[in-house]
Amino acid sequence: MRIALITPGGVDRSGEYRVIPALLALIERLAARHEVRVFSLGQENEPGAWRLAGAEVHNIGARHTRTRAVRTVLRVYDSGPPDVVHAIWSGSSGLIAVAAGLLLRRPSLIHVAGGELESLPDIGFGGCLTWKGRLREKTVLRRASAVSVASAPTLEKLARLGVKAVRIPLGVDRRVWPPRAPVRRQPDRPARLIHVASLNRVKDQTTLLQAAAALARAGVGFTLDIVGEDTLGGTIQQLAQDLGLARHVRFRGFLTQSQVRPLIQEADVMVMSSRHETGPVVVLEAAMLGVPTVGTAVGHIGEWAPGAALAVPVGDAQSLASAVRQVLTDEEMRLRMAQAAQTHACAEDADNTARLFERLYQEVLSISPRARRAVS
Repeated sequence: MRIALITPGGVDRSGEYRVIPALLALIERLAARHEVRVFSLGQENEPGAWRLAGAEVHNIGARHTRTRAVRTVLRVYDSGPPDVVHAIWSGSSGLIAVAAGLLLRRPSLIHVAGGELESLPDIGFGGCLTWKGRLREKTVLRRASAVSVASAPTLEKLARLGVKAVRIPLGVDRRVWPPRAPVRRQPDRPARLIHVASLNRVKDQTTLLQAAAALARAGVGFTLDIVGEDTLGGTIQQLAQDLGLARHVRFRGFLTQSQVRPLIQEADVMVMSSRHETGPVVVLEAAMLGVPTVGTAVGHIGEWAPGAALAVPVGDAQSLASAVRQVLTDEEMRLRMAQAAQTHACAEDADNTARLFERLYQEVLSISPRARRAVS
């Protein structure tokens, strides 16, 4: 099968920095059995091409990206069209996939993997902030031959928009994250909490630190490792100082997968404070290592709760602190959650993701050309 993948980025030629590990795991598995070409919209400012994870990557560049992306897809497939054109993320990627699919007369698929359907005007986040964005998503998602999402909450949101979709989580690579049985916590040391996400308004580290301050006031002994690139110019680090958390919180900055894995493995609880998630993949990574997650009711956290995660309302620091404290004071509950989360993560690993996408490709290809045009 010939597969054209459209993605906004996450496929840096280094294979280690500025990459999306779950995306690379998917590409590697598809490329092992099919011909895969990846069209990255903005990995680098200038156009370029390289090999990665068994696939041929075409970087479009920063200028006139949408038009050039469609033209690049048509040029690369001048000798014969791909079987499917698949956008990982909607937004510009989905628009390009649908346009290229129509021009090539091939089915297009869209995987909603981020904030394409969101509108959070107070932080300027979401693909549906403007009427143009809302119109784009409504049009593109209905023109696609098939739509998939990472978790049940987004599936429900699409259903309310009248868009039929299937749930396909972006799973993690077991070779990189080999499952480890949950380990009983040592009661004679401070609890080890970890948070892995870029420092930005969507991940809402303000609520995270407010929850940490509430734990400190309650006399809970803990350390909190915060791993992720800082996009807020040090404001979160300053907030930690202002809240008196200097001895509790350690900012680790960006770390590669091999660097962050030991930190997660040593943790007792993953804590997430996001205002929006479709996944998040880090919850699956922690689960593979036997570490349960407490966080806001988004993505996998919301759909796994209460048995495999604890979920609290978005922006509620006190509830987040209370949930973390509950898990830390009930070791049997923490271990049960960890085991249940690991069961979910193993069942929905990277191999499963590739199989589900291959099945979806076969389904759209099995529709007759006339029926396919009616669907699109």
